[in-house]
Amino acid sequence: MKSKISFSLIFCIFIAFVFSFVVRLIWVYQFNDLESFQFAGQFMINTNDGYYWAEGARDLLSGISQKYDLSPINSAPAWLTYVAVKLLPFSFESIIFYMPAILGSLIVIPLILISHNLKMIEVGFLAALLASIAVSYYNRTMVGYYDTDMLTIVFPTFLLWSLILAFRTQEEKYLLITALEIIAYRWWYPQSYSLEFAFFGLILLYTLLFQRKNLFYYQLLSIMLFAMMGLDTLIRLLIVIGVYGVFRQEKWQKYTYLFLGVATVLFFLSGGFEPIWVQLERYVFKEAIEASEGKLSLHFFSVMQTVREAGQISFTVFAERISGHTLTFVFSLVGYALLLKRYPVMFLALPLLGLGCLALWGGLRFTIYAVPVCALGISYFIFTCNGWILSSFRNERLGNFVKSAFVILSSLAILYPNLLHVMNYRVPTVFNQAEVAQLDALKSQLQREDYVVSWWDYGYPLRYYSDVKTLIDGGKHSGEVNFPVSFMLSNPMDAAARLARLEVEYTEKASALAEENKTKPKKERTKNLSNTAKMTLDYGFKDANDFLDALQTPLVLPQKTRDVYFYLPYRMMSIFPTVAQFSNIDVMSGKTVREPFFYQTQQFSDQGATLMFGNGIVLDKAKGMLKLGQKELAVKYFIQTSYTPEMQFSKAQNLLHVNGAVSIIYMQAYNTFLIVDEAMLNSLYVQLFVLENYDERFFEPISLEAYAKVYKLKI
Repeated sequence: MKSKISFSLIFCIFIAFVFSFVVRLIWVYQFNDLESFQFAGQFMINTNDGYYWAEGARDLLSGISQKYDLSPINSAPAWLTYVAVKLLPFSFESIIFYMPAILGSLIVIPLILISHNLKMIEVGFLAALLASIAVSYYNRTMVGYYDTDMLTIVFPTFLLWSLILAFRTQEEKYLLITALEIIAYRWWYPQSYSLEFAFFGLILLYTLLFQRKNLFYYQLLSIMLFAMMGLDTLIRLLIVIGVYGVFRQEKWQKYTYLFLGVATVLFFLSGGFEPIWVQLERYVFKEAIEASEGKLSLHFFSVMQTVREAGQISFTVFAERISGHTLTFVFSLVGYALLLKRYPVMFLALPLLGLGCLALWGGLRFTIYAVPVCALGISYFIFTCNGWILSSFRNERLGNFVKSAFVILSSLAILYPNLLHVMNYRVPTVFNQAEVAQLDALKSQLQREDYVVSWWDYGYPLRYYSDVKTLIDGGKHSGEVNFPVSFMLSNPMDAAARLARLEVEYTEKASALAEENKTKPKKERTKNLSNTAKMTLDYGFKDANDFLDALQTPLVLPQKTRDVYFYLPYRMMSIFPTVAQFSNIDVMSGKTVREPFFYQTQQFSDQGATLMFGNGIVLDKAKGMLKLGQKELAVKYFIQTSYTPEMQFSKAQNLLHVNGAVSIIYMQAYNTFLIVDEAMLNSLYVQLFVLENYDERFFEPISLEAYAKVYKLKI
């Protein structure tokens, strides 16, 4: 009987895993013949953050890293990829592309193991099928989504499994398994503190209420705290193994409370609670303005206000992301309540469910945590209803038929919306083939110590494909570092050029200071002001706005230590108003100082005498007047850009009104109209990318392609 049960367990896990992986191959089938999604015959990944981990793995494989670079060579994803490339007969590009589908599909294992322990393996099997393809979980574990999300939910679901078995069996081995899972989870995802602490807090509450005299629970709490300390992975691993060895000896049982006390003290002394508070501040208590304090207090716009995954979402979106459909989600909560009533130990799933519910005000990224719990809930609800159906039929044969039909139809009903989402979710790769070819070609012209200035969305891919340094990226994009890059892109060329040289040289100095601080005691460390604050003070200004104005005049710049390039892609155009927003601020007061006008549209119609741009914007061709709602503005320039058959750039410019407030640019090759005010017309991005008007004193063109244009800073 035991072997039969083991076979059914393995069979269910195998089928669920294969189902999850095969569903993820739908994307591959859909785009298999689309060459723009491939480079050098390999599919490219489809998440910007993936290039961060890919950079780390690439540098591990090459054995080369540069001073003060941001390559994550010590990260778990990079090391796991490194090992996979060394052991498997597949290319690096194939491994990082398919790894999310393989690792993400592992979610089926703990779900089936949990249900098997509760003697309802069929519930776990259906839950595994649903959880593996649920909307939010699929989105973050599909092929090409090479990010920490590959295992970010798998680890805590395994942790839930070991805690359930620890409670149900009170076997000592689950003390070690639980601690090892916490250590592995932290190794993989350093931001796991909050969830680990939530599990700990829930168990502590349960122990104090119901198990105050049971030493096993105090041992569990102790070993969890040791595993959660803010120390290096290896140190925590050795401590946990040692503590487990002590707990196995009966003579040490009387010292359990002492171990718990020591663990608590070490947890707080090692900074165990500090990261939890940082995460809460980042996603829950976020503010629109960030302040950099020191000798000069400056204010910057917060990136969290513009990140969709950190914004509030509707209940419908919330429910669909977790379960695929609102009704499925509602019934999953009912099912979880029924499951909790029958198996009270399932209260341990509350941290996952609670963190998932945080998405209602904390943002989309949290929905993924509730997926496994809700999958178990709806699955249990279906099989509970199935039992009620069977008991209501006197004819056993008819009852079995209806029962089977109900399970099959209900299972298909909850899986269908998620499968439909998979088929319709045709997310593109981060860059297309032409863009990557341009970046790859730049690698031979640029040095590894050179900087490429662009918006943070493109930081990781730039570093990966061109092997250069960047000022901002997907992880380094606080208000104080975004401000200067935004200023460069949205201000005139002379000011942008001078700030670019300053920002790069000051960034290198700041990196050196940060490295020096690591070797000093905390009290002796030099406070690191923002670069903007340092520049202001170094140039003798007390007001940062005065320093920024001075950038339009000749300044004595620091000695050049490396080259600087600007990467200006067409794809930045759609987010350029947001990019400009980060520097449209009085850094001394935190107030918005201007509202630049930048309107882009591909939805226009020529009515003969007028041009209709949508949203109530109409151009009177004869008068050269632009109607904006109730306002009428004179048009200064009408500019048309295009490419010849030989891909040579050309433009024609007509002056309509000398004192016009706005200008209109028709980018014929892109079938796009731009309507901009004077400030946006003179911005570096519009001048260099849209119009190719570069000041030879400051810039020289390096690569002028339709998708992106690269210029070298000459000062």
